[in-house]
Amino acid sequence: MAPSLPKPIADYVEANARLDVDGMLKPFLADAVVLDLGGRYDGHAGLRTLLDEAVVPVRAIFTPDTARHENGQVVVEGPAHGDFKGSPIRFTYRFTLENDAIKALEITL
Repeated sequence: MAPSLPKPIADYVEANARLDVDGMLKPFLADAVVLDLGGRYDGHAGLRTLLDEAVVPVRAIFTPDTARHENGQVVVEGPAHGDFKGSPIRFTYRFTLENDAIKALEITL
């Protein structure tokens, strides 16, 4: 059973399930920062690059199975599956929300 998620995170997860890049960008603030396995992506342009190069081509879909609040963040964990080596791989997404939008996201294994 999928965990209950705040709306911007739920919107991101739903758009990711469709591999809809514009939909995945929409919940993020224009100046959001994403840290993905050591890489840094600033703003919508940086995040679009990440999604266009590392998510959509390998059809990487994140399926959260747990969520909790920790140190002011929403921590969401679950597997991502797709056309990449080792699929599925379990990830931790640490979201920082501001004004009903995603201000920051850190993705780790």
